[in-house]
Amino acid sequence: MKKAVFAGSFDPFTIGHMDVLRRAAALFDEVHVGVLVNPEKHPLFSPEERCAMIRSAVREAGIDNAPVSVFSGLLVDFARLAGAAYNVRGLRNGVDFDYEYSMEYFNRRLSPELETVYLASDPAHVHISSSAVRMLMASGAGISGLVPDQICKIIAERVRSDEQ
Repeated sequence: MKKAVFAGSFDPFTIGHMDVLRRAAALFDEVHVGVLVNPEKHPLFSPEERCAMIRSAVREAGIDNAPVSVFSGLLVDFARLAGAAYNVRGLRNGVDFDYEYSMEYFNRRLSPELETVYLASDPAHVHISSSAVRMLMASGAGISGLVPDQICKIIAERVRSDEQ
């Protein structure tokens, strides 16, 4: 059984992330989505909220081989816990590649058996990032079409409940 991990802070999970996950889920028997707890970042959504949003979007997309869980620490440890031999990374541009290639060096030093698989972003998604989506949200702009529809609904419900 070929297992992979797809990890990130996913704050929030975008249509670019979903595109990479959908394609990875077609390549591997299981793709374990890891929602990273990074103490250096100040996420808009809690790890549990991010997991719930991703699970909802994954269910809505009909992807049945992508369990979602929270993790902290090293990616190689998450991969070992998942029993995964592959690390899936999406690339939007050369800047992403430079960063990911550097991370691959360290992951390979810590876990030589973990193979990184790069999936090029769909050209329609190259400008979409979680940070841009958060910036739009903060200004009250719509994010429809930037995050999966199910996540957009969850975020809208949260914004409404926060306003009340």
